[in-house]
Amino acid sequence: MYEEAAAPAALRGVARCVWRSASEGPKRIVPDGCVDLVAGDGGVFVAGPDTAAWSSVTTPGAVLSGVRFRPGRAAAVLGVAADELRDQRVPLAELWGRSVAERLAEGELSPVEAVAGRLADLPPPDSAVAELIARLEAGVARVGEAAAAMGARPEAVWVGEATSLRLEAGAARVAEAESAAVSERRLRRRFVQAVGYGPATYLRISRFQRAVALAPRVAGLAALAAAAGYADQAHLSRDCRALTGLTPRRYFRGSSTVDVAERDRLRSA
Repeated sequence: MYEEAAAPAALRGVARCVWRSASEGPKRIVPDGCVDLVAGDGGVFVAGPDTAAWSSVTTPGAVLSGVRFRPGRAAAVLGVAADELRDQRVPLAELWGRSVAERLAEGELSPVEAVAGRLADLPPPDSAVAELIARLEAGVARVGEAAAAMGARPEAVWVGEATSLRLEAGAARVAEAESAAVSERRLRRRFVQAVGYGPATYLRISRFQRAVALAPRVAGLAALAAAAGYADQAHLSRDCRALTGLTPRRYFRGSSTVDVAERDRLRSA
């Protein structure tokens, strides 16, 4: 059983959804660019942003509940940079103290209530990071495309590739491009701290998420690769193996994993 619902109005600026899950066996969790606060089965932990699949194993009959944060917003709520949580399952007591963690574990406090209690002094989202996330999720083929589209504001571009674009576009001086590169590096640091990894990794993961969402409606791996924005089927195959540990034929077959169907989205725990 896996049930997902829209986040309550008070949490919609920081949470993508809330969920409940019960599983009779191990469940494959694949990267989705998000961080989750998870409570149940006698524990409370934060599941950091993943770069590869992991297996969630719970006591038979145990029910987990959680809040899935919007990409880029977990760090502010949790009080720790997202890259420090990358590929980690961190007990909440290490972040918020034993009192809150114990109340969550005992059912006195829900994950939604715990997150809501942290919002009063929450800083606003980083607008440049948020815009870059949105552009990467919009289906660009390369990070440079998103950076070029943000070129009107020097602070809101991606390092390296975007600097080359500036020079090719006729930057008046090398110093001008170098100055832009400083802002680009600063943005990259902010992106990594907010999301957990760099824009190139986030683009790879969001593209795979798109393939998973499209899979129930698209017949054939070649067509799925094209619809999701991959260069070709081989490109999809490489990313699928890297992110899930399975070939596309096994992963998208449905019976091989519980998180392919739309009702069982990525990272259901």
